[in-house]
Amino acid sequence: MNGWWLIGGVLLVEGIMPMLFTRQWRQTFEKLLQLRDGQIRFIGLISCLIGLCLMSFHR
Repeated sequence: MNGWWLIGGVLLVEGIMPMLFTRQWRQTFEKLLQLRDGQIRFIGLISCLIGLCLMSFHR
């Protein structure tokens, strides 16, 4: 797959929530701002691991 196509897909998925569910997205974002740095890093780690697992299934 083309790298630009993948980036476009990520942006498409990321844009759906604020476009369709603005109020809920804002409330979720406000809750995320209240998390400690370690909690945010853990969420980032889990996201990366899930992404790597999904990418390995593509092979």
